[in-house]
Amino acid sequence: MNTTCSVAVPVPLRRHFDYLFPSLGSLTAGCRVKVSFRNREKIGLVINCHQHPDIPLEKLKPVLEVIDEQAIVPASLLAILQWASEYYHHPIGDVIAHALPSLLRAGEPDQLKTEKVWQLTACGNEFELSSLKRAVKQLKCMTLLQQQSLSQQQLNEHDISSAITAALAKKGLISSQQKVSQYQLNWQDEFALLQTKPELNTEQAIAVAAVTQATAGFAAYLLEGVTGSGKTEVYLNMIEPVLAKGQQVLILVPEIGLTPQTLTRFKQRFNVPIFQVHSELTDRQRLDTWLHARAGSAAIVIGTRSAIFTPFKQLGMIIIDEEHDSSFKQQDMFRYHGRDLAIMTALRRKIPIVLGSATPSLESLNNVASGKYHHLTLKQRAGNAQMAKHYLQDTKNVRLNASLSPQLIDLMQQHLQKGNQVMLFLNRRGYAPALMCHECGWLAQCQRCDAYYTWHQGENRMICHHCNSQRPIPHQCENCGSTQLIGAGVGTEQLETSLNELFPQYKTIRIDRDSTRKKGSLENYLSAIQNLEYRILIGTQMLAKGHHFPDVTLVGILDVDSALFSSDFRAAEKLAQLFTQVAGRAGRASKPGQVVLQSHHPEHYLLQDLVNNGYQHFASSALHERQEALLPPFTFQALFRAEATYANLPQTFLQQCQSVLSDYALAHPQIEVIGPMPAIMERRAGKYRLQLLIQAPSRALISGILSSCLPAIEQLKDSAKVRWSVDIDPTDFI
Repeated sequence: MNTTCSVAVPVPLRRHFDYLFPSLGSLTAGCRVKVSFRNREKIGLVINCHQHPDIPLEKLKPVLEVIDEQAIVPASLLAILQWASEYYHHPIGDVIAHALPSLLRAGEPDQLKTEKVWQLTACGNEFELSSLKRAVKQLKCMTLLQQQSLSQQQLNEHDISSAITAALAKKGLISSQQKVSQYQLNWQDEFALLQTKPELNTEQAIAVAAVTQATAGFAAYLLEGVTGSGKTEVYLNMIEPVLAKGQQVLILVPEIGLTPQTLTRFKQRFNVPIFQVHSELTDRQRLDTWLHARAGSAAIVIGTRSAIFTPFKQLGMIIIDEEHDSSFKQQDMFRYHGRDLAIMTALRRKIPIVLGSATPSLESLNNVASGKYHHLTLKQRAGNAQMAKHYLQDTKNVRLNASLSPQLIDLMQQHLQKGNQVMLFLNRRGYAPALMCHECGWLAQCQRCDAYYTWHQGENRMICHHCNSQRPIPHQCENCGSTQLIGAGVGTEQLETSLNELFPQYKTIRIDRDSTRKKGSLENYLSAIQNLEYRILIGTQMLAKGHHFPDVTLVGILDVDSALFSSDFRAAEKLAQLFTQVAGRAGRASKPGQVVLQSHHPEHYLLQDLVNNGYQHFASSALHERQEALLPPFTFQALFRAEATYANLPQTFLQQCQSVLSDYALAHPQIEVIGPMPAIMERRAGKYRLQLLIQAPSRALISGILSSCLPAIEQLKDSAKVRWSVDIDPTDFI
């Protein structure tokens, strides 16, 4: 007798495919199989099996190979992935491929790696360690190996590199052997705190008690705490009883840069296995973390948005730090939102989830107002820290030096002379945002995008930050031939150069995507900042999120005026969050802090509201405006995006989509179909980009129209002529 199985194949088609499977073996949902798809062999995941298929068996292809004897993807994770495929209307095969580590997608076995383990040789046991006094690292390594055998990874954590072990092995003092890594399943029995907990203030204690004393089951908590209020300490206290029960914890952070900082805090507190998930890990490291979590030997997993796809044997709590951050939303391919998937995961697994932020998203605040979330607040800074004083500085008719006013330069000098650190925020990489001819005004424009090249002086190149195309700096103007080419605007590179001239006695550090490309460089820079090796800090958004710099007493925010006049209805919310987060880096310890916001439009209502009334007042007003305007979170949206080399192709395709969608919308007057319309940046990377927006007062209506219309849209003749996608709950219209 034959059985059929439904297989999710990693192809861009919104369905799974049935294959024939001989009943001689066993096959269950969650196993990988190799199948033939359009004359190519692919590895897919079994979704379910059928004993009595509806399809005639002679029409089905057989499974070529069964890779797994038992399911590698737990049923709980598989259910979430199927839900995500349905909610985001994305192909199930692509969703599963996105969630699995690349080695599993390639057919590798779901087993831990073998690792090199070092131990002392007979000669090493008799060796006199005092002779290694000058070789400090070698002495440290030998001392550690006297106690027990250690893997190279464990030695790396003690700052002992493979070069050190190789040198000792050459001397015949230590030797290695390959061993299969072991799961650390006994951490529950040995759980203990490694340090004394600081005493919580009243607000912190109330927040911890609200979560830890709640009845078992799903509950969502919004922890709204001002910058520097000790949210991380609250997280540590919340998860302590979870770990004590032998349950696991997932912690999501928005940026890779926050992972080492969070990891250090948690390792200092708990003697449990802690693993990371982020894009800088090797394929092998990602798979090992995935396997440790699935087996239950990873007590805590800290990672960026993709960590939500980690399987857990016994997940007890999810924490999302900086829940408002746009980095949690995937902006291409499978356009999921990590925060929303985490909430659904917590709901299905019946566990609590905590969303923390000093500047909560309007969606989360609306969920509090509607009673879906519990609201916890921290209104005072931890310890003796006081909120920084905010100042708006009018820069009209002021002679600026690389975006710095004379008043700000004088203020910097005062803070630096007191031994403090100064942080300047400028969200523009490169030397200048554009290269301009001083005689005719020509600007060097990217040939593939509706954008100007950014001048990178250090690389002596012009780089487009949208398509990454690059050109050498021209010797003369392409319009008039003049050689007087200058930078238009100021970037972090130019600001760094100017500060080195203004303050040669103080070391300056620039933190942006260009200066932190080398692996581990960001972590090293942050450590150096903590050690006061740098006194002036320049940064983009990388430096603005969640970092604790106790000696920063002055923050200068430069050139954010462009965000005041954006066509994106979320621009005000993003600017308010950015301003509050950046300002929160000042005065986080016992030293008082100051924040200076330079603007050519200090009278703007948004800046006045933020400086005088704070983020909470702004958020309340913004929610009222959104409700009046029928915008999210009071309505729900789906965005069709289409792009092609020729502008008429996406226009024609989206007009056809609009026709299909409008037929459905006629029967449901609450649904609006808006467009087609050009994207905010119509041309990018050589493609013309247009959009079509669907808006409705409920998610059910959005899901209904897409479920009904997508099959017809996929059959449109012009659908194959453009690259198109559907974005549910879009956050970016660029």
